[in-house]
Amino acid sequence: MAPFPLPELDFAGARPFWEAAARGELVIPRCAACRAFVWYPRERCPACSGAALPWEPVSGRGTLFSFTVVRHAFAPPFAPLVPYATGLVALAEDPAVRLATLLVDCDPESLRVGQPVRVVFRPLPFAGDPVPAPLFTPA
Repeated sequence: MAPFPLPELDFAGARPFWEAAARGELVIPRCAACRAFVWYPRERCPACSGAALPWEPVSGRGTLFSFTVVRHAFAPPFAPLVPYATGLVALAEDPAVRLATLLVDCDPESLRVGQPVRVVFRPLPFAGDPVPAPLFTPA
């Protein structure tokens, strides 16, 4: 069986994200001109068209914007995780920046929209090689 195809560590647009995660740091591109966070990474700022988008550390704090509890694995690598929760986390620095994530160290049934969460770094449980990733847990 071929390894699970995600995450795409070689995608140049997201490489700084994965490199920072390996250091235990959460980073997001931010426009040098207007200071808007730009997520998902792109070549230009959607707010002002600025081209300088350095990656900046963020606190890793946020709120749970939405989530779902997965009860049936959609692919074999996820079967050992069932039931598990995935969600969107709105970052404290800019709630419009929402990261898709796996929610860990919690009872999926106890999660609530709007609850505070914080980042933790763990190897992705479905990746063939250990890939440190920013995941979220209730704060």
